[in-house]
Amino acid sequence: MQELHTGILIIGAGPAGLAAASAALNSGKQILIADDNPLPGGQIWRGGPGKVRDARAALFWDRCQNALNVQWLNSARLVAFSHPHEAIFELPEKVVSIRFERLILCNGGRELLLPFDGWTLPGVTGAGGLQALIKAGADVRGKRIVIAGTGPLLLAVAETAQKAGAEVLLVAEIQPIFKLMRFMGQLILHHRSKALQAISLYWSLKKIPYLSNIIIEKAAGDGQLAEVHFRRGDQLMTVQADLLACGFGITPNTEIARLLGCSTGGGAVIHDERQCTSVPHIYVAGEITGFGGVEKAIAEGHIAGLAVSDQSISHGDEVRREEAQHFMGLLRDTFAVNDEVRRLASDSTLVCRCEDVPVAELRQHASWRSAKLITRAGMGACQGRICGAACQIMFGWDAPELRQPVFPCRTSTLAAIAASSLKEAK
Repeated sequence: MQELHTGILIIGAGPAGLAAASAALNSGKQILIADDNPLPGGQIWRGGPGKVRDARAALFWDRCQNALNVQWLNSARLVAFSHPHEAIFELPEKVVSIRFERLILCNGGRELLLPFDGWTLPGVTGAGGLQALIKAGADVRGKRIVIAGTGPLLLAVAETAQKAGAEVLLVAEIQPIFKLMRFMGQLILHHRSKALQAISLYWSLKKIPYLSNIIIEKAAGDGQLAEVHFRRGDQLMTVQADLLACGFGITPNTEIARLLGCSTGGGAVIHDERQCTSVPHIYVAGEITGFGGVEKAIAEGHIAGLAVSDQSISHGDEVRREEAQHFMGLLRDTFAVNDEVRRLASDSTLVCRCEDVPVAELRQHASWRSAKLITRAGMGACQGRICGAACQIMFGWDAPELRQPVFPCRTSTLAAIAASSLKEAK
């Protein structure tokens, strides 16, 4: 096992992680950025700074790439923490142990996927999942695509799919029109640049039907998605489609923070004005503190980078973060899932796809722990990250607790960790 030492370890090389590293550079402290993707950028700047239009991506990348006190660990999957100041990562060809003084968690969030009849059919994906596939080179030219769920991500995915040559048939937003209009009004009053972005995006998609107050009933097809059924008030409608992208928001990846003892609340990691958690040497930034987009990730990352390297935080930094967090609040209040969404699935609908556990079996339990013990829900490849989050929404259960290894890993990696532990014990 290779051993590395650093002053600051940043987990996550998305906008928050890159902003944090860029802010901490001038302190002279050693910085190591670890990410499980082969290139920096995260989900928002996927594919590396050279493939995105946002100039900030290139700026952060250039600063960090040319700095002598920055190390990179790409394609690095976190496996475990051997103690609070040592993280172990699995790379394609080796295992690396990193000892650090301070830690910034910028490990983002993931799509909230809620079960409905037919959601396991080939051709049904998450909204962000489809966008990621297209950015990675998936060919959707000529494909008939329906995008459904809730949140501004739906329109962004529609734009990505349209530019890639797909035929986007419908964007189906669950929220009623009055909520959407109120959201737009708040953007105009408090976030004019975002209002202009929203208007420009909506105008570029003007040929695509955008319906509000419409909810998905089911996806249907014989071994492959063929049609999507919707309900809008008392009206039922069916759309023939090749692909359905369905998203219900973003869930912060709080598992690592909780594993390290950081306090959480409202589904996100709690932090102070310096982005420091309840554990003094651990800081957080980006979607892990709540979904708010790239501006929030950059603002929080910048402050976390300054704080972790003992630099002063300016009033302007705080104002930018406050504005971004206000926008996060608007998103949360406008696009929260309602009771109707919680009841999308029928008794026979699978919730845990890995272990084939349907709604009816889960309803017999009062907690995630009980359901996991009896039904094996959450014991597959995702380790409850998908079905566990769904059960929180559907049944009001507490979040699943994470155990090490953090992600499934090679047996050779476990052997290397065991050998290292024995060596230290001696």
